[in-house]
Amino acid sequence: KCKQGGCLMLSVKISLNSIDKVKSFVNDISGAEFDLVSGRYVIDAKSIMGIFSLDISKPIDLNIHAENGTEDIMAAIKPYLANNIALQSVKEDVP
Repeated sequence: KCKQGGCLMLSVKISLNSIDKVKSFVNDISGAEFDLVSGRYVIDAKSIMGIFSLDISKPIDLNIHAENGTEDIMAAIKPYLANNIALQSVKEDVP
């Protein structure tokens, strides 16, 4: 989780519509906290089993919680972005 001083939360839509894409996505993400959100379900994005519990035939929201800039993270997830559109970027203050 983010330390004192706040962190950045970025939300993007990703497409993980094949088994190979899921495997490579889990191997590619690191350096931040990632959650996948589908409806009312929130899954740890580093969990292959969790991802397969979702409907991967549709784009899924990926929430990224990072303390630093997101350039490296965005480069790593670029192949998985659906429509290459970021939904929102919010700075969170952590007490």
